Amino acid sequence: MAGASLKDKMPLYNADAEQACLGALLLDPEAINTVLRYIQPSSFYEPANQEIFEALLSMHEHGHKPDLITLSEELRNRGSLERVGGSAYIASLASFTPSAANVEYYARIVQEMSTRRRLIQLASEAAALAHEETRDIDGILDEVQAKIFDISQNRRTADYHQAREIVTETMLLIEKLSKNPEAFTGVPTGLTDLDTMTSGLQNSEFIVIGARPSVGKTALALTMAAHASIDLKIPTAFFSLEMSESAIMMRLISSEAHIPAERIRTGRIRTQDYDSLMEAAARIYEAPLYIVDMPNMKLLELRTMARRLVLERSVRVIFIDYLTLITHDNGELPRWEQISAISRSLKALARELNIPVVALSQLKREAEGKQPTLADLRESGSIEQDADLIIFLHRERALDKAHDQQSDQVETDLIVAKQRNGPIGKTSVWFKSSYAKFVNMERREHRG
Repeated sequence: MAGASLKDKMPLYNADAEQACLGALLLDPEAINTVLRYIQPSSFYEPANQEIFEALLSMHEHGHKPDLITLSEELRNRGSLERVGGSAYIASLASFTPSAANVEYYARIVQEMSTRRRLIQLASEAAALAHEETRDIDGILDEVQAKIFDISQNRRTADYHQAREIVTETMLLIEKLSKNPEAFTGVPTGLTDLDTMTSGLQNSEFIVIGARPSVGKTALALTMAAHASIDLKIPTAFFSLEMSESAIMMRLISSEAHIPAERIRTGRIRTQDYDSLMEAAARIYEAPLYIVDMPNMKLLELRTMARRLVLERSVRVIFIDYLTLITHDNGELPRWEQISAISRSLKALARELNIPVVALSQLKREAEGKQPTLADLRESGSIEQDADLIIFLHRERALDKAHDQQSDQVETDLIVAKQRNGPIGKTSVWFKSSYAKFVNMERREHRG
């Protein structure tokens, strides 16, 4: 009824589905692999059913097939047989369930009821938080949004990931890689030597690309984003806090068409350029690339949009141009403290969304003209601590427009200064200065 309170609408569960799900596992123990895709012990409303499911999981983990006798014994050893209703209740589960054929349907009902209960609980928590007037409202919104995202993803809790499940998945990945040594575990950047060092941009990792102005941070990020979205059709998001979406698109078209951006911007396009422009535009048109153009974007707005893109567009990698332009929700904090909080938040976002989050960062002025080091990251040492992978761009000489218009390419070092799960080192690429794109050199040994 319309006037009913949240408490009046509780409890919300389906007793028949819970019992049928457990009964099906007694009739067909192998069905647990299907059930585990949808539910965990806390998905059950009845405490007795939770304990029985935990016992079934334990038996499955130890390679024991449950039946009325062995399950009762397992519960007795746990000291919970009488608490769940005794052997009589266990027997009733099997007799209650006509067949294990519909176990997936039962599990989905249990999952749906669990999700509804979690939403009701979250609504109650959100109401309580809203009444805490001392709490920052943006912080409350971010906390509630994170919990909604977690519910929508229906993630399992960390202590529920069984070692046998993880080792099986890992061995399958190792086998796949052994059959194709050129494959990467992460999102490839298209820069071969860099991908060999990093195995691509890894899920859950916070990645920082650092350089002084005009060395090519944005160009490198766009090169990577274009390879992922245009060449590999990987859904990709590009957050631009510095350039407009039209400026970003102009650079992308120039880069893909291999036509100098200056000619495109000034309208000095040659007749023979049009075919290349149209082909580039067609490739970009088909790409799952999502551009977010919002100057002065707040941290909360960025996190909210990132979650939306993952949920609605299945985005698998995010680029942010650039980190120090993000506005912290508490503008009264010292700037170094704001940057630290933003850095920690982006790392947490990568973990939460389980995708690579790549942020560009400007280096200290003292880094001008010398090979950059971790100490050169601007404004906050926490960026160095938070990042899983840090890549610096470095050139031995500054861009000379007159020279580069003739050579059309400049050697640029990509320095992997930090990699939490891999080697550090250096590799080189060509920077095609006329259309702002990084391309591979011939393969060479990495220089430590």
